[in-house]
Amino acid sequence: MDWTLEVIVLPIRDLDRSIAFYADQVGFTLDHHTVTEQIQFAQLTPRGSGCSIVIGNVPGQAQMEPGSIKGLQLVVSDAEAARKELLSRGVEAGEIMVLDERDGGTMFTFDDPDGNSWVVQQIKARAEKPLIPRDPEAAAAGEPE
Repeated sequence: MDWTLEVIVLPIRDLDRSIAFYADQVGFTLDHHTVTEQIQFAQLTPRGSGCSIVIGNVPGQAQMEPGSIKGLQLVVSDAEAARKELLSRGVEAGEIMVLDERDGGTMFTFDDPDGNSWVVQQIKARAEKPLIPRDPEAAAAGEPE
């Protein structure tokens, strides 16, 4: 039996501000934005990821202080290019750190508007062997990977 991690609840203060940050600045895909009388939340997914974040008024989120999640990790094949992309979109990203010369030892950090923190780790092997296979038709059409 597979046990897959598919959603992480991220505590935030302002749903619209957080949607704008994660979708427009960080580049996550907005999967859905749900508003009812009982709940208001959004689910966003990093490109190439099988795991999403959920933000807003959802069960379990009220028990977490906004900004209390630290060290969530994203993996990219090129940390320098990823950092430049975030900086160009107005995200304050930390300097690139090389903690180990081996693949996986290069990283940088950034925080969301509430102080939840992210580590972006470079694993060059992801360029050739992504965890989730890319759609060859989408790649041929020039869609983002």
